[in-house]
Amino acid sequence: MSKLLFLLFFIMVSISACNDKKNARDLPVIGNRETVEIKKNGIKQIDTIYHTIPDFSFIDQDSNKVTGQDYTGKVYVADFFFTSCPTICPVMKTQMLRVYERFKNEDDVLILSHTIDPEYDSVALLRSFAERLGVEAPKWRFVTGEKEAIYELGQTGYLVTASEDQYEPGGFLHSGAFVLIDRQQRIRGLYDGTVADQVDRLMNDIDLLVKEPVQQ
Repeated sequence: MSKLLFLLFFIMVSISACNDKKNARDLPVIGNRETVEIKKNGIKQIDTIYHTIPDFSFIDQDSNKVTGQDYTGKVYVADFFFTSCPTICPVMKTQMLRVYERFKNEDDVLILSHTIDPEYDSVALLRSFAERLGVEAPKWRFVTGEKEAIYELGQTGYLVTASEDQYEPGGFLHSGAFVLIDRQQRIRGLYDGTVADQVDRLMNDIDLLVKEPVQQ
């Protein structure tokens, strides 16, 4: 019996050690990729080009222009929502508040929420929404813009669902995913924003990415 307990203890310690050694390189890079041949110092090498978030231009709750350049070299979490959402959005925002509070004093971590109902979600309404949550830009920005640009960015950039759908509650269909983006604008994780355990994992992975240097 004592040998069995020792064996179980050894296995638990080994698993714990493996988890402690986890780093950003253990996180996948999500999306299409292609390999290309490059020359470096006159030597041919094979390099991998990963899917990245394309540039964008929106307006946030403070009427400030927000572009992809504002997130260069930053780790950030993106999601899609609408203020009148009758289903998952309130739960998502409660969970995202946990992320906000955890990284409120970490300058390299930002949050970006895109409305998928820009015709209703005006800048003033987004500002009121942010104030009710008790959050501020630039740490957490709520952005609006051209409807089609938002949908296209969601579907082809962040690889999540974002569209109008008259058969869905509230008239819109969107993913409940929190999308984790690294300093190189690559997708490094997708997490269910309605599940606390998934958001716990997101926050742990953010810690890993913050320690990862920008690759030149």
